[in-house]
Amino acid sequence: MYALKCIECGREYNPEEVIYLCECGGLLEVRFNLDQLEFSIPLDGSNLSVWKYKDLLPIAIDPVTIGEGGTPLYHCKKLGRMMGIKNLFVKHEGMNPSGSFKDRGMTVGVTKAIELNRTTVACASTGNTSASMAMYAAKAGLMAVVLLPYGKVALGKVAQAMVHGAKVLGIKDNFDKALMLVREVSDKLGFYLLNSVNPFRLEGQKTIAYEIYDVLQSVPSRVILPVGNAGNISAIYKGFREFEELGIISNVPHMIGVQAEKASPIANAVKRGDMEIIPEKNPETIATAIRIGDPVNAVKALRAIRESDGTAISVSDQDIVKAQLDLARLEGIGVEPASAASIAGLKKLAEDGIIEKDEVIVCIVTGHLLKDPEEVIDICGKPHIVEPDINAIRRAISTDK
Repeated sequence: MYALKCIECGREYNPEEVIYLCECGGLLEVRFNLDQLEFSIPLDGSNLSVWKYKDLLPIAIDPVTIGEGGTPLYHCKKLGRMMGIKNLFVKHEGMNPSGSFKDRGMTVGVTKAIELNRTTVACASTGNTSASMAMYAAKAGLMAVVLLPYGKVALGKVAQAMVHGAKVLGIKDNFDKALMLVREVSDKLGFYLLNSVNPFRLEGQKTIAYEIYDVLQSVPSRVILPVGNAGNISAIYKGFREFEELGIISNVPHMIGVQAEKASPIANAVKRGDMEIIPEKNPETIATAIRIGDPVNAVKALRAIRESDGTAISVSDQDIVKAQLDLARLEGIGVEPASAASIAGLKKLAEDGIIEKDEVIVCIVTGHLLKDPEEVIDICGKPHIVEPDINAIRRAISTDK
């Protein structure tokens, strides 16, 4: 029904083999034989969840699930008016169980670990991956091992990983070094690696595309999302492409990736017109979830951008913070900084005249506000301290003070 296929040389592998890269070094992708698939899922906006689309997921056993997917798709009219866009939708992946889109991948990835008789799962993380993996490993009764760049991960995410029982190790280096180490450790100790180099994990994330169509009943003009390790943009594109191959839709949206200016190897490659990135050795941004200089899925992401006639751009930390505040104060949607990169990117595209006002735009926001509360305090300030007196309160809230 499906196989693992190298996106570079086309070699196929048995999906029961634990393998993450082709012998040629190329990334692997799960390829379904869609011609033989009887698709009968009702696409009417009902019963949304990752496992609604189980016929298109490479799992043969009962899933390890905590109710992931089915996240809200908000029609953001006030934010859209500010940008001159009539049909702006924001899909809030921070409403997943652990507070980020990573739950979609982990429900599939941890279930696959059980299928493959693995007892320990492992990842490197900028925070959200570790939090999600630890949660699903706990649910499944598996051991979880996490490598983090020490001092570079929001405490809310570290707390999640630890409270769910993961073995959390802080590496005195950046995420890219942590990923290199966890891949080596997993190979030598037989851990099941659940970073986005694992093609099965990305299968869960492609259901974002399914849900967008399921709710809108149409294909948006553009899907805009933050890009860190670049698995999500390629997964969502794959989801739309599979619906196209099944004859459900006749086109795919333009895929737009947004990175922070000082962590933007994919946006820089697009600007140069290259299909290869130049890694950034010391990526820096307030948006810790996308502070990645050498994204493992860059090849897949650049292919998704090219094939969908999309693009990738970079935005400043100041743009990200402004977008985070606009989304919260105009639409009541609270997200962590990396999530707001998609909104900042949309604003930049709109100001540059690239987006027309009648286009249907979907921005993906990837993580909940409470993932990084320290950053919120930094940008908003602490509460005002006043005397317990009605006049003091009146003075504090007066517009004249």
